[in-house]
Amino acid sequence: MNVFETEAERYDRWFDRHPAAYESEVEAVRAALPGCCGHSLEIGIGTGRFATPFGIVDGVEPATAMRQIAETRGVHAVDGVAEALPFDDESFDCALMVTTICFVDDPTQSCREALRVLRPGGCLVVGFVDRGSFLGKHYETHREESPFYQDAHFFSADEVGNLLSEAGFLDLQFWQTLFRYPNEIDVAEAVASGHGRGGFVVASATRRTSKRRIHHDRKGV
Repeated sequence: MNVFETEAERYDRWFDRHPAAYESEVEAVRAALPGCCGHSLEIGIGTGRFATPFGIVDGVEPATAMRQIAETRGVHAVDGVAEALPFDDESFDCALMVTTICFVDDPTQSCREALRVLRPGGCLVVGFVDRGSFLGKHYETHREESPFYQDAHFFSADEVGNLLSEAGFLDLQFWQTLFRYPNEIDVAEAVASGHGRGGFVVASATRRTSKRRIHHDRKGV
């Protein structure tokens, strides 16, 4: 059975056990978000830990147990996957994906779907553990010790940038945080621009402002 169904509460407790690391990640996402997000969506909303600080109330999440916890935080999470979002074209001003890209079956199609549901000029923000960082290398080495990361596919910052560019996004920018292991962080760490030092990286990119239609359907053809 899907570990995110059977261990949803255990997953959610990580944020309570590592509050300073969690705050650091939230601030990195905040740095990447535009000043006013408008109508926003989180893709792979999990238990709502990242939607809540930004007032995001719409989300997609395939694990029922995770959706149920998100609902207790005031988030309306619908059943669905990143590769086939259950929303019309150009429905949102901003989309958020935090620690989701490493779990999707098709990251290329997931980025295309995010592009499809964004309005012209809309922003996609992707938070992830950078495979090339000290933290990413640690998770790769110890992946078998974690029920959550055994099947994860970690990406480097450059690989995420390529995924976004190939999907049609523009204006790529990066922010980074977590310069130590989460269990070593007592106070929220700074957020720096770029990538290469921090274990947690956030990329932001925008959909072109032209209203030219996206030439992919939900299967990416």
